[in-house]
Amino acid sequence: MTVTLNHTIVTALDNQEAARFLATIMGLECLPPDGSHGHFAPVRVNDELTLDFMTVADPAGHHLAFDVDVDTFDQILERIHALGVPYGNSPRDPANGRVDHPLCPRGLFFTDTARNLYEVMSPR
Repeated sequence: MTVTLNHTIVTALDNQEAARFLATIMGLECLPPDGSHGHFAPVRVNDELTLDFMTVADPAGHHLAFDVDVDTFDQILERIHALGVPYGNSPRDPANGRVDHPLCPRGLFFTDTARNLYEVMSPR
């Protein structure tokens, strides 16, 4: 049997706002609310995976890393610039405006209001 990750919960101060924020930057699709009372705001990452944002009083903040191709990285960086979202090349300084990532030719980190740290890595 092949094991794949189906979904993961991402905590947020406002699940809908957090889902829209990530989906907008990454060029992903927000899905209709899900869960027994619609308390999840899912974002479709690919055919197998959704990130299900859930509102909580005190979100812990997660680190989520994405591999993307060169064109997708460029599009993400354009959207980040257009939205004025701070980004950087280090999890310790995700607002330094650099993309010279220590693990790949180009990469960046950005955060949301719940202290979730998103990492985007490109092969060049």
